[in-house]
Amino acid sequence: MSAAVLAAARGWIGTPYVHQAATRGAGCDCLGLIRGVWRELNGAEPEAVPPYTPDWSEPARRERLWRAAARHMAEKGRADVAPGDVLLFRMREGGIAKHLGIQGEAGDLPTFVHAYSGHGVVESPLTAPWERRIVARFRFPERN
Repeated sequence: MSAAVLAAARGWIGTPYVHQAATRGAGCDCLGLIRGVWRELNGAEPEAVPPYTPDWSEPARRERLWRAAARHMAEKGRADVAPGDVLLFRMREGGIAKHLGIQGEAGDLPTFVHAYSGHGVVESPLTAPWERRIVARFRFPERN
């Protein structure tokens, strides 16, 4: 399954960044990328996503994204690295976790696929500054 997840994610590379969108080729944000890959591999999304703002969950300090991911995917140990893992990032110290990506290459030159404001969907090096921000890893469920 992990190879299928990564292949699907790479199919989104070049999609423009559009907040709250989830359409390959037309636009998506980081959550939209995960939602789109989910649909490609598993069919309908497991729950409706309510509208959200760029600062969602920050005022209330709720880890909504983390809890939602844990409802639908298996959480892995942070050291259990495999291509196709869904990565959850905390973008700043003390902030809530609210950026997502999919592990690309592992090993000496790790990468991840993500939708990044101002860049669209790209495969970026998973450098030490990015890696330090990872707070959780998840595995997509097996196909039904």
